[in-house]
Amino acid sequence: MNAPPWRIAFFGTPSFALPTLRTLFEGPDEVIAVITQPDREKGRGRRVLFSPVKEFALQHGLPVLQPEKAKEEAFQEALKILQPDLIVVVAYGQILPKSILKIPKYGAVNVHASLLPKYRGAAPIAWAILNGEKVTGVTTMVMDEGMDTGDILLQAEISIGDEETCESLYDQLSSLGGRLLRETLEKMKAGDIRPLSQDHSKATYAPPLKKEDGHIIWKKEAKEIHRQVRGFNPWPVAFKKWGDQLLKIYKGEIKEGRTTGKTGAVVWVGSDFIEVETGKDSYRIKEVQLEGRKRMTVRDFLSGHPISVGTVFH
Repeated sequence: MNAPPWRIAFFGTPSFALPTLRTLFEGPDEVIAVITQPDREKGRGRRVLFSPVKEFALQHGLPVLQPEKAKEEAFQEALKILQPDLIVVVAYGQILPKSILKIPKYGAVNVHASLLPKYRGAAPIAWAILNGEKVTGVTTMVMDEGMDTGDILLQAEISIGDEETCESLYDQLSSLGGRLLRETLEKMKAGDIRPLSQDHSKATYAPPLKKEDGHIIWKKEAKEIHRQVRGFNPWPVAFKKWGDQLLKIYKGEIKEGRTTGKTGAVVWVGSDFIEVETGKDSYRIKEVQLEGRKRMTVRDFLSGHPISVGTVFH
């Protein structure tokens, strides 16, 4: 016998949440409200931009709520009136208070882009790459008042390729999250799932990224710099000073064995790379963006900005 449809309130903001929202919209349950962060002004023209989740909701006729803070009394009253059976949260951007988690009949489920208890927090995808992990994944969990501390429902793993960027891994985990949420709901309705407590002693954290985190220190090993370039693509992007201008580095590769003893110095300029000395091995820069210019290959960059061996990146 099929379970009756559940009334679901969905909390989410960035594009990462879209596959899960689409899964709910196309599934047997009813999305009774989409809750997302308030609209923000962006760019020089201060243009008001909707979140990707709001865009999807409006396109598909779903009601949208945008409280400044989820703990606002008026918002919580509005949510109670809706009488959701379940709350689903994917990268909403705020921690929900206990008063909200108590509203739905079946509680709240979070879709998180790591294999909890590893990488609790705001930037699990980037930190998995930065720390050289070979495997990551998605966790669905029962939400509590902590930050990603609730009981685990299901997990799914994927491997991290040697050239994986935060952007490419984001897309894979986003799709995986939608599929795992579907399986989670099916098992919840069938009574075929048992929440499992996290081992809090094994917890690690993934704090929000800051622009300055992208600053490259050439004294580090080339493999660390390579992870930084990949983990910070597309934001905040690894960077270094070239003269008095900022040079963002989007892509490169490790070149083993070359050592001159001067970190940060250009040791070789090829037709499509700039090779820079690091603390161990060297790093070949292959795709860049100079301040105020468009992103381009190093081949194109060198045609207008010749660089000689011995130049030092500060």
